[in-house]
Amino acid sequence: MDKKNALRAGTLGAGTTLMMLLMSSPALALIRDDGDDPGPGLSVVQTLGLYVLLPLVLFGVIAGLVMVLSPNKSKTPSSNINVKPDAQAKV
Repeated sequence: MDKKNALRAGTLGAGTTLMMLLMSSPALALIRDDGDDPGPGLSVVQTLGLYVLLPLVLFGVIAGLVMVLSPNKSKTPSSNINVKPDAQAKV
C-alpha cells in the first residue's frame, strides 16, 4: 500500500510540474510592456561582485562582529568538574 501512495504522489508532482512548465511560456518575456524601460545589463565582473563577493563580505563582517562582541568565556565545560586523582573506590 505504501508503494501505491508513493507512486500516486510522484505522478501528481510530476504532472503538476509539467503543467506549470507548459503554462508559463518564456516567449512572453520577449514582448515589452508599455512603459517598460530596462536599464543597461551587468557585466560578468559586476554580476559576480554583486551576487557572490558582496554576500561573502557581508557574511564575514557579521561573523567577525559576532565573534568580537560576544562575551569571552574563559571556563571550559570540563573546568567545573571536580575530580580527585587519589580517589579510592569502595567495594
